[in-house]
Amino acid sequence: MTLNINDLQLPGKKIIIVEDDIPSIRYYETLLKSTGAEVKVFRNGKDFVDFITHDNWKTDLVLMDFLVPLINGIECMRIFRKGNRDVPILMLTAYASEQSKTEAYLAGCNEYILKPVYPEKIISLLEKYLKHEKSATIVG
Repeated sequence: MTLNINDLQLPGKKIIIVEDDIPSIRYYETLLKSTGAEVKVFRNGKDFVDFITHDNWKTDLVLMDFLVPLINGIECMRIFRKGNRDVPILMLTAYASEQSKTEAYLAGCNEYILKPVYPEKIISLLEKYLKHEKSATIVG
């Protein structure tokens, strides 16, 4: 079965991207916006932390890079988790070490994905974490 990004519709979903690499930001934004989701981008951890501590934007999912300026992705997740225990966080990183992976899971990520991240992987993760409400109602 081939996943098609055009088949995934997520209107009303709010997704945050925390990433400092411009090509990666454009790539994720293009994929996410094609689903109809609302997307906010932060190029450093400080802006992300300032936003989540001062804004009431209801986040449905976070894409987090491991190494972002000012406040790294691990610390961003720890801060975010204090008030958002149920929101999925997907750590997207080039760090393949077991130590980095363990640290990320302990900080609260739901998935640890190594870059490059192919569209099919992002689509399947979006379906896994954002489409579950509909499938939960079908259970009989």
